[in-house]
Amino acid sequence: MDSRNLTFRSLSQFIHHHLLWFLIGAYTLSAIWPTAGLWIRNVSFGDLRIVNETLHISLLLLLLATLMFNAGLGVKTAHLRSLAKKTGVLFAGLTANLIIPMAYIFLVTLIMRLWYEPEEAQHILVGLALVAAMPIAGASTAWAQNSNGNLALSLGLVLASTLLSPALTPVALYTFGEMATEEYEQVIHNLAAYGSGAFLGLWIVLPSLLGLAVRFVAPEAQLTAIMPFIKLINAVVLLLLNYSNGSVSLPQAVADRDYDFLAVTLAITAGLCVTAFSSGYGLSRLFKVDGAERVSLMYGLGMNNNGTGLVLASLVLASYPQVMVPIIFYNIIQHLVAGGVHTVMGRKFEEQKTTGS
Repeated sequence: MDSRNLTFRSLSQFIHHHLLWFLIGAYTLSAIWPTAGLWIRNVSFGDLRIVNETLHISLLLLLLATLMFNAGLGVKTAHLRSLAKKTGVLFAGLTANLIIPMAYIFLVTLIMRLWYEPEEAQHILVGLALVAAMPIAGASTAWAQNSNGNLALSLGLVLASTLLSPALTPVALYTFGEMATEEYEQVIHNLAAYGSGAFLGLWIVLPSLLGLAVRFVAPEAQLTAIMPFIKLINAVVLLLLNYSNGSVSLPQAVADRDYDFLAVTLAITAGLCVTAFSSGYGLSRLFKVDGAERVSLMYGLGMNNNGTGLVLASLVLASYPQVMVPIIFYNIIQHLVAGGVHTVMGRKFEEQKTTGS
């Protein structure tokens, strides 16, 4: 291994191990210096006409497609072959990933009718709707692997939710629209219309499938050699996306000093995240699966692809910047909760090794 490859590998591992702090740093930078983030958001390459829809091509969307391509490229084909044995748990996980957040958000909507500022309640609802409607995050597979989870099940959850997103995401958003007031019902319906099959198919599903295709045809030795570069690019793109999207909403949130809105949003978002992770644990108990599958279900149901949600919100809801605050909070909280799960499960794994059970 030459020194350059070793440097990239070390840098990639360093960013991966400290990703949460880098994310917090990106959001902090976006709050105090949003200029570059807004510039990234405004770089455009024209429009693309697909059937009866016109899709805007921007640097933001190309960064998102890069993330999804790299996610497909990182899938190991050996893990895909064992997915046939996991169809029951896989289907149950996908169903729970859709229904549990809907039930939670419905209850929050009822409770937030008591909130003194109705507009803020609607902003929280729309933000949570975007979180819940997004496919499962590719980062869940990395956490599952670090926690000795079942990687085949983890990959299956990510791939299935991603491939089904053009059909499921608009349905989920229209369902959430029924919970909103008249103005914000239209806002959510606009999200569903923009985030239709064409948008999700072009920027989410297609890059993922292209990455998978390259994974199948490229020699394993070459892929192994370039993987440190891919992981580093992935980390940089992820941070740029979060910085750019945070630049739209966080400066205003800081300037407004609306601490009660931030506090209630943080509490509700944390509640959704903990509920989602807990539903993975409950599902594992219901199906009586082993510890490895339990870990994968918890990460899969608890972690959503908020990068896509932020991009969609920044493109459609620029006039509602507070909507992005719940998405940003969830993005940070899901990594904090994942870190807690990793610590607890890692301790149990070490205890099992010690006792030989």
